[in-house]
Amino acid sequence: MDLETLRQGNFALLGASIDDWSDVVKNLKSMETNARDDLKAKADKANWAGVNATVSREFITKTAGEFADAHTQATTIHNILKDTRDELVSYKGQLEQALERGRKKNLTVTSTSDGGFTVTMIIHPDRAAKGHEVPDHSPQDAEHLRDDVQRILNRATESDTTAAQVLKAIADQAEVGFSGASYGDRDSALDAVRKAEEAAKLLKEKGDEMSPEEFQKLNGLLASYQNDPLFQEKFATQVGPKGMLEFWADLSSPDNPNELSRTQLNQLGEFQKNLGVVLGGATQSDSPAMRQWENDMVRLAGERYKTRGAEVWGYQIMSNLMRTGDYDDQFLNKYGNSLVATEEKMKLPGNYWQGMGQMTPKMNFIGDAEFGRDPMTGFMTALANSPDAATEFFNTKDPQDNAQWVLKDRPSFDDSPLDDGPNEALDATGRAMFAAVSGATGPDAPKSEFLPHTPEHDAAMKRSLEFLAAKGNDFPSELRDDMAYAMGNHGETVHRAMSDPLGTHGLDADQLMEVSKQISRNKGDYITLTDQMHVAIVTDILTEKTNPEDSLDKAGRTIGFLEEARYQATNDKKDGDLTDASWKKAWAYHIIGGAVTPWNPAMDAVQRGVDLVTSAWLADKTNEINDTANIDFADTYASRNKELRSLADIWYAQNKEWAEDPAHEGYSKDHGVYSVIGASANDGNKKAEGIAEDQ
Repeated sequence: MDLETLRQGNFALLGASIDDWSDVVKNLKSMETNARDDLKAKADKANWAGVNATVSREFITKTAGEFADAHTQATTIHNILKDTRDELVSYKGQLEQALERGRKKNLTVTSTSDGGFTVTMIIHPDRAAKGHEVPDHSPQDAEHLRDDVQRILNRATESDTTAAQVLKAIADQAEVGFSGASYGDRDSALDAVRKAEEAAKLLKEKGDEMSPEEFQKLNGLLASYQNDPLFQEKFATQVGPKGMLEFWADLSSPDNPNELSRTQLNQLGEFQKNLGVVLGGATQSDSPAMRQWENDMVRLAGERYKTRGAEVWGYQIMSNLMRTGDYDDQFLNKYGNSLVATEEKMKLPGNYWQGMGQMTPKMNFIGDAEFGRDPMTGFMTALANSPDAATEFFNTKDPQDNAQWVLKDRPSFDDSPLDDGPNEALDATGRAMFAAVSGATGPDAPKSEFLPHTPEHDAAMKRSLEFLAAKGNDFPSELRDDMAYAMGNHGETVHRAMSDPLGTHGLDADQLMEVSKQISRNKGDYITLTDQMHVAIVTDILTEKTNPEDSLDKAGRTIGFLEEARYQATNDKKDGDLTDASWKKAWAYHIIGGAVTPWNPAMDAVQRGVDLVTSAWLADKTNEINDTANIDFADTYASRNKELRSLADIWYAQNKEWAEDPAHEGYSKDHGVYSVIGASANDGNKKAEGIAEDQ
């Protein structure tokens, strides 16, 4: 900023603009409140179906979010403009004061043609009017005036240019719509940008050769600014995707001679987490530079990078950095499609990921369970943290069928330093599968994270059931609990399918029986599945008012289906005893709480009912099965009596008036309801037995 611009500056127009932005902020706040508390609140409560349950609800949710982002961005712009205007007004005042001090010493400041300025005397003493004394000054006075003016102009220039810099950076965060970046003033936004540049410079220039002090400084910057949008974007783009991959390859090299890999080994896990969060947040930016970063990363992940003594794939490096952070859905699916395509070409990806005979470095420092050689582990973990991306990934059939690959065809390998424990890649795949079918990050996620199912969730569920059923007795044990929770999350559909006399409703009966059987091979997972289905059964009993007799019949049929699945799992005459060691242990009496779907209209009542039924069922198992699953076939279904009686009691309490109506014979409290549900359970068993025989 030159002298005349600041001296003659009229900031009234900027002040008017700030006032306008203040009005915009107020109006957008009102719109945001209305969109959230009125429009979205009503949409969340609406009992929509079909297109309205997906398109309309999604549009309203997205629109409400846009209003929130618009208000945030408008507030940030207002804050930065006001902060900058106040500073420029202050600098103009400081300039006027400096010029006035100069005039008192017969000094003036004038602009030059090259944009600079010069300090001269106002009146030369030799040309002063007769009798007029000119104020005296020293050469130091002229120098001080020059330095004061230059300092003021420098600060004003910095204020003006940095405001433009951060405003552009914020605007670049979203190509369409608005950014959620929030800053109280220009300095805080500028600080984020400069700290990102500092961190990126340290990583690029020093890499794995940085000193422990430099590493701690870098890790501290990542931790302090990990959720700052401007820091995230600037850091990622300054380092670049290739620079990031090369850095991690060098850092994780087993023959790294540098002090960093020795002295900071215990800190690398936390560093990995912080770095993942920063990179994940960066992918949420829609800046042109970040979009290019994402495209380049997908391409570069398919290349190999040499360390001092090994060679690793970019997929292995980047997937380990995906274990933490919220990565952009579109980026995740581009990356995942590329990863699956690469693995399918490999035929046996384990051979490649383990280094083809070379020593492969440990690339994962979060915990000690695995080396991080299998890139699918980190990628599946990222999908588990991003349910929408997971749903898209598990439904993608082009350029290849992703779900078929990860659930059915993909060969797994041991990536742990020990031989015991679950396979980490399969374990992560199970969590990603649950996210895909449920829209939630886990069965114990906060209620706010659960959403009503979309057709895409239903499709992912059907596809997951299909591919896992096709595994037969090779069904991965790591996926049993996740599939049990997935079936519970789709409990209404699963309950209808299990209880359908003709086996034609919703889900394939053969696939449902095979998956239920495989889950039931483990006692704990069988408990989980049964408890989840208790939720669906009790919900149906409490909500079915049009034809209440149907809910009693369906309850019995589903219980019969589940009992047959357990019998097939623990007494399989075709394949031998499939039971694992868990069935040889005594039953643990406990109730799995918090299993009720949060949007269930009768949530509290359902949970109370589930607790009662599960207690009765576990008492049955404790008394009848004791410490083994291999009871005689004829006695298999006698063990369900308390469970069925408890369900019948809940049904009667809900439908007493209907049951006592003379028009509805056969539903008496002390006999009829027990007879009906018992007969239905036998019918459900026969249906399931027939399905099992057909397999």
